[in-house]
Amino acid sequence: MATYAIGDIQGCFDEFMALLEKIRFSADDRLWIAGDLVNRGPKSLETLRFIKQLGDQCSCVLGNHDLHLLALYYGTSPVKRSDTLTPILEAEDRHELMDWLRRQKLLVLDKEQQVAMVHAGIPPCWTIRKARKYAKEVEQTLQSDQIHAFLGNMYGNQPDHWDSDLRGWERLRLITNYLTRMRFCSDQGRLDFSAKGPLSSQPAGYSPWFKLPRKDPQEQSIRILFGHWAALEGEAEAENVFALDTGCVWGNRLTALRLDDHQIFSVTAITNEPGNASA
Repeated sequence: MATYAIGDIQGCFDEFMALLEKIRFSADDRLWIAGDLVNRGPKSLETLRFIKQLGDQCSCVLGNHDLHLLALYYGTSPVKRSDTLTPILEAEDRHELMDWLRRQKLLVLDKEQQVAMVHAGIPPCWTIRKARKYAKEVEQTLQSDQIHAFLGNMYGNQPDHWDSDLRGWERLRLITNYLTRMRFCSDQGRLDFSAKGPLSSQPAGYSPWFKLPRKDPQEQSIRILFGHWAALEGEAEAENVFALDTGCVWGNRLTALRLDDHQIFSVTAITNEPGNASA
């Protein structure tokens, strides 16, 4: 039995199947998927259906594209030109798929394996355990009758830094932005959304979130898995931090990390979808 962590699939279903074949994925194995299951790739519906039917064999977190899909379904966001989500929104089983999607977590923490998984990252102003607590606030809202109101208030870049006194939609929006959109931030946790490229695009006064000291040194042994940042090409260059998004939807690779021994498996993209790795 082995556990594999996979980065942003984004509807690249054929590559996903090829990767599972390469690792000889079986009923005894487990998958961890770091969000952005859908969008921009050609087969988001097939991807969503397959992951849903895996049941307890798979743990996944929500990415910004997954939340965007929910916003489209609940009518709180317009369709973007780059979206490839219409087949899901028109599928006969869309209600079941969206109910399953809104019940996924924003952060998974396995204390026994000493592994945490999130889509974008964990800000330096939080411990990992606090991050799990804050993620649960958003998860509970997504699973409640407040989901429509939350999705309608989810978008925006403010507030851009943490304050424990934050309340309401501003608090939930910032938690969501940290966990699903963050790349660069200050050592105090202030976010910058202007830079989306490689580490060389770092704005003055900001750093990649994973380069900043963790809030609790005792959590240094916890491995953090994340996706979202295709421009890193799978290289976080930080101890116990693993970048999983290797830009399959942009014509690069889809990658799996075996958690047992950190061996990496990849398949190349079958087609080069239009776009760029900074999106």
